[in-house]
Amino acid sequence: MVSKVLVGTGAEVNFAFNEEQEEFRRSVRRFLQDKSPVSEVRRLMETDEGFDPGVWNQMANQLGLTGVTIPEKFGGLGYGQVELGIVFEEMGRALLCAPYFSTVALGVNLMLESGDEAACSTYLPLVASGEVRLAVAANESLSDWSIDEIVTMSKGGVETTISGSKPYVVDGLTATHILVLASNPEGAGLYIVDGSDPSLRKTLQPSLDQTRKLAVLTFDSTPARLIGSASGGSSYYEGMLAKALVSLASEQVGGAQRILEMAVEYAKTRNQFGRPIGSFQAIKHKCADMLVDVESAKSAAYYASWVVNNDPAELPTAAYLAKAFCSEAYFSAAAENIQIHGGIGFTWEHDAHLYFKRAKSSEIMFGSPAFYREKLAQAIGI
Repeated sequence: MVSKVLVGTGAEVNFAFNEEQEEFRRSVRRFLQDKSPVSEVRRLMETDEGFDPGVWNQMANQLGLTGVTIPEKFGGLGYGQVELGIVFEEMGRALLCAPYFSTVALGVNLMLESGDEAACSTYLPLVASGEVRLAVAANESLSDWSIDEIVTMSKGGVETTISGSKPYVVDGLTATHILVLASNPEGAGLYIVDGSDPSLRKTLQPSLDQTRKLAVLTFDSTPARLIGSASGGSSYYEGMLAKALVSLASEQVGGAQRILEMAVEYAKTRNQFGRPIGSFQAIKHKCADMLVDVESAKSAAYYASWVVNNDPAELPTAAYLAKAFCSEAYFSAAAENIQIHGGIGFTWEHDAHLYFKRAKSSEIMFGSPAFYREKLAQAIGI
């Protein structure tokens, strides 16, 4: 895309990527084409761990992907959300099975939001090198992603223990360290827990999308260390969540783009009544509608990515808009792709369903599109 948009401050946002960013994209795409073909996705999704440690180490040490947005003083590349968005777009396109979203979009952002220099100096260089994989255990409700009521308890203090249970922990089964929201006498705090501690029980949680593993984590007087202030956990989480929604939107855009390509390729090669099905008006309309949705989703995700580092005051509204629109665009494209593929598209064995499941799980992750449209309306005073 080469379009530009003027934002409220008069600043101009260029939606075209520069040559360095395009080369970065090409490098990431080549790596993922080699390491995450559909055959490998299918192999990993059948395992409990859901990722290849060797590929994870290559991502960290060959391309520096685990340290994209980690500041240089903490051992990272020091890039911004635009570059991270490129990575997530390519990973969404490839359906990469790895604890990248949980570590980078959730864990790294949450730790940086805390402003705890000591904790960042200790853990973020290890994240950048691939030695530490993070998971975030925040919500406790089985019906939504709310953090309004935190029952998991800490005894208070910097060195403490926590007890309680957390569902829907993304990549919680394989994380080396867990960032946990827990109540204490001063409010809700953020704590870090060793993922291998024997008092921590990890249970794989069945889900529709097997390419993104969820776990239930149960803490039983598990040793933990406070990060940041004792009452700052909820604030850190909300700051992290806005950035994570932008990364998720970028991932959805990548998946939607690949779906569009799949549909168009099939419409060109599948013949019916002596001609390609893409020549029929109904199929043309489906593909055209998908294209409009995908390009619009790109605009929402790219703008939100720009906002993260250039206009933080606009981040909540941009993130809510991107999450709502990109979620619906991705799921709609996934459903239409199955329709265009016809009978074969309805079989679970077809690759279209891998994207369909990812699209549905991403759509409801952290809240539905309707939930974020309501939050957007509230944010802009409607």
